[in-house]
Amino acid sequence: MKKPDVLASDNKSRVNLAITMAMSKPSIFTTATAGGYISISRPTKFLKNLEICGEGRISAWVDSMRACSPTRIRTTPYLADYDQSSWIDHHPSALDKFEQIIDASKGKQIVMFLDYDGTLSPIVDDPDRAFMSDAMRKTVRKLATCFPTAIVSGRCRDKVYSFVRLAELYYAGSHGMDIIGPAKGSKYKEVGSGRGVQFQAASKFLRMIDEVYEQLVEKTKATPGAQVEHNKFCVSVHFRRVEEKKWNELAQQIRSVLKEYPKLRLTQGRKVLEIRPTIKWDKGKALEFLLESLGFADCTNVFPVYIGDDWTDEDAFKILRERGQGFGILVSKFPKETSASYSLQEPDEVMEFLKRLVQWKRPSVLRAQL
Repeated sequence: MKKPDVLASDNKSRVNLAITMAMSKPSIFTTATAGGYISISRPTKFLKNLEICGEGRISAWVDSMRACSPTRIRTTPYLADYDQSSWIDHHPSALDKFEQIIDASKGKQIVMFLDYDGTLSPIVDDPDRAFMSDAMRKTVRKLATCFPTAIVSGRCRDKVYSFVRLAELYYAGSHGMDIIGPAKGSKYKEVGSGRGVQFQAASKFLRMIDEVYEQLVEKTKATPGAQVEHNKFCVSVHFRRVEEKKWNELAQQIRSVLKEYPKLRLTQGRKVLEIRPTIKWDKGKALEFLLESLGFADCTNVFPVYIGDDWTDEDAFKILRERGQGFGILVSKFPKETSASYSLQEPDEVMEFLKRLVQWKRPSVLRAQL
């Protein structure tokens, strides 16, 4: 996307919405709007794929770790309410625009895709305690009776299932590299022989991931607060509870392990560094695979809705834009660059949106049964 020329201070038709990240120099991402440009600064040092080899990479890692930390996202002192509302105009609340979303879905099969952490459950310091509420579980269970529903998470599939505990859903763990269909209770059938969907995109990397996990557990013992999580096809190193002055040390520890594994890559999310296989697979690919499994690969009457809060969910948002079908909904309290069309602020708003979908769908189901 082309960057704009320097914005004239007297050009009132352009809104300058700045999101600053501490200790990072901004570059300008622009989105065309009816009134001109919304100009959003993002950290140049946020790196989706962190380079493992080469001089000076550790400082780049640490800068990127700072940039992706939720606690560092803050509006500038001169950010006016008008500017914030301008971002909301471009990514309006999915609750406020619920009728608009429903109108767009008329005559189409809605398929729901939900991230877990930060979407169905709040972000917490201890990733092992990221429990969803009973009310959210009840809502998602009802949702699955109305629409095909999948959980797409960076977590190990078994771990996210232990949190959700709903057998009627599709689960795509390890950023979509480990997918399985409903064990029971789903009225939505997969294409094929009748066996449930089961797909593992990176099975040949299992032994390598095991090795890296064991080494990282040992290496990071010296860094208080660091937590290494085995997510089957990827390894997550959580630094949410690590003092910032120790981030450089943690980055050195991770690099010392990964430099021996050229077939793995390092990515990041919200206060987590993730080691993944170097295959072309992500949450967007998982979304496409699940739509194909449900028989919607080339259909024009499908309406996928993907709700997520993390950088890794952007791959799915982009796929929906490229397909020209459905919508992405970003869960965030802060304006930021996204390919999502709508926004929600927190898991409580996600639950309210899902409840409205169920309430809208159930009367139409009852009418069809008369």
